[in-house]
Amino acid sequence: MKLRELAGTDFPELSTELEGKAGDIAVADISADSRAMKPGSLFVALAGSKANGARFIGDAIARGAAAVIAGPGQGDGESAVPVLSVSEPRRFLALAAARFFGAQPQTMVAVTGTAGKTSVVSFTRQIWAGAGRAAAQIGTTGVIAPGRDDYGSLTTPDPVSLHRLLAELAGAGVTHAAMEASSHGLDQSRLDGVRLSAAAFTNLGRDHMDYHPTMENYMAAKMRLFDTLLPKGSPAVIFADDPWSAEAIRVATAAGHDVRTVGRQGRFLSLKRVEHFRHKQVAEVHHGDEIFEVHIPLAGDFQIANALVAAGLAISTGVAPAEAMAALGKLKGASGRLELVGHAGNGALAYVDYAHKPDALQNVLASVRPFTTGRVVVVFGCGGDRDKGKRPIMGEIACRLADVVIVTDDNPRSEEPATIRSEIMAAAPCATEIGDRAEAIRHAVGLLEAGDTLIVAGKGHEEGQTVGAVTLPFSDHAEVRKALEERRH
Repeated sequence: MKLRELAGTDFPELSTELEGKAGDIAVADISADSRAMKPGSLFVALAGSKANGARFIGDAIARGAAAVIAGPGQGDGESAVPVLSVSEPRRFLALAAARFFGAQPQTMVAVTGTAGKTSVVSFTRQIWAGAGRAAAQIGTTGVIAPGRDDYGSLTTPDPVSLHRLLAELAGAGVTHAAMEASSHGLDQSRLDGVRLSAAAFTNLGRDHMDYHPTMENYMAAKMRLFDTLLPKGSPAVIFADDPWSAEAIRVATAAGHDVRTVGRQGRFLSLKRVEHFRHKQVAEVHHGDEIFEVHIPLAGDFQIANALVAAGLAISTGVAPAEAMAALGKLKGASGRLELVGHAGNGALAYVDYAHKPDALQNVLASVRPFTTGRVVVVFGCGGDRDKGKRPIMGEIACRLADVVIVTDDNPRSEEPATIRSEIMAAAPCATEIGDRAEAIRHAVGLLEAGDTLIVAGKGHEEGQTVGAVTLPFSDHAEVRKALEERRH
């Protein structure tokens, strides 16, 4: 593909260069990593938080780059190959990657919000699959598609990896794909070039305050999905019961979308009544003149919210309402999302949940209270090199909503684990501190009495624990099962 074809018409500042010889350069590959260069590659130099890609232009050229795209002012000076400047290199990379790889599933939806993204994309995929669509999901837990289940760790992959993946899925016959849209991914233009049919918003709570200066800035990054990426007139499914829902509705409406709200205040899918049981919930949902009794085999109000957003997306992309509502009765929870891992001999339940931010921890603890006749026991910590302000907030929430609190290590990364724990404990006078996560889980399991519910929160589906620069094998699921088994003997 020639460089002028990759660039398209989105960057008028390149028009003069692309009319000349630079536009005729044949591009064999594209990357923002100079180490991935091979003869004929296009190198896009991105400015990151830790390193500026412009520093590696020479290395990229030495490895075979045929041309370079860089930020303003970085294309000056002599070079063996054209070094062209654009105003938004990240957006260029995403749009160029979309053109380079070409194919995408014909129906793409994206879900943004602080909590619930993984569950919503999983549920949407399941509803589509139940309706006979070849469906996939992309997000925090990896990629799931017909014949494919790849574990992953990034909520929103980099543009080159994403568009390569979308082309692979389309080539394998996938027609429908749901993906998570993180604030980082949206802010860094990673989803630009994805041809969206619909999009959704779940909620907004404190998270990533190490990246976004304010909650308003954080929300604005999320809203880029609606005000910039979703084609005008497309369905925008919005959970109506969150404090930030009104702002999401305002942005989507101003962008000219078909706003479809769901939830207790929803008008597209209106939740009228809910009965909570230990392993399921029964809900009455109204869609227009139709009334459905929906049996959702998952615990927690937040799972009803997630299910309604997913149903809204599925209906908005062609699934009949009755078929979507029936599919909710067969949903399987996403890995590590209030996932029942086992129970003690006395019937006490043990769950693993990904809650690693204040609102998510509050939601999961509140969700298990209705069916817990004994005590709510929680084991959690906070990650290092992340928003420090949420640590005391989560400590306060744990002590307020749980009966037994054990503070432990999460992924301390480069921080001193004891310091992280102390910042949580400062607001959690009720808590017991046990640094070793496996020991904390064993201790909690050992405390379980009849009627109790245990939540091990923070890591969910993750299969490692990052200490320093090393990620050690660790699974909350495995440790809970091991502790339950030890207790039985």
